[in-house]
Amino acid sequence: MKPSVRALLPALAALVALVGFTAASAPARADEYADTVQLFKNAGQSGTFFDRAYGYAVFPTVGKGALGIGGAHGKGRVYAKGQYVGDTTLTQLSIGFQAGGQAYSQIVFFEDERAYREFTSGEFGFGAGVSAVAITAAASASASTTGNSAGVSGGKKDATTTGGYYKGMAVFTIAKGGLMYEAALAGQKFSYQAKKAQ
Repeated sequence: MKPSVRALLPALAALVALVGFTAASAPARADEYADTVQLFKNAGQSGTFFDRAYGYAVFPTVGKGALGIGGAHGKGRVYAKGQYVGDTTLTQLSIGFQAGGQAYSQIVFFEDERAYREFTSGEFGFGAGVSAVAITAAASASASTTGNSAGVSGGKKDATTTGGYYKGMAVFTIAKGGLMYEAALAGQKFSYQAKKAQ
């Protein structure tokens, strides 16, 4: 007896998500963090956040895959007042209209010490209504974390990002490749491990 297509969808979604995770499973090299920070510094409005923010978490590669049910995973570093203070891991599970796979870089800015402490408390997560869209040369517009501003990109080296703080945090993404029909941040959860004293 052949299984129905509907019965195979969860398994297929899990396989697609696993492929997305593969790109982000290995720890990034130190120079990948520096390169990713430099991309965001050169990417329009996100560059201005470095001078004003209390700190930020940067993820060189977040792998995301979906077919109805999706998942994302990435490893990152947290910086406060310009200093590397710890490591973070991003995980996400989402259900809804979505298809494809994507790899992207993500940065989360902390407006003040309160937002930084909330993020590094151990198990922080984004609620509903927080979203960001990574744009590539083929796209024409992007929604910010507040959902009401737009921008256009020529590619990852000169991507334009727009947005502002929402509850003390601002999130920006730059697509590295692939195609994704949604880039909601709802459901993203972050663990945090303080850097070991040397």
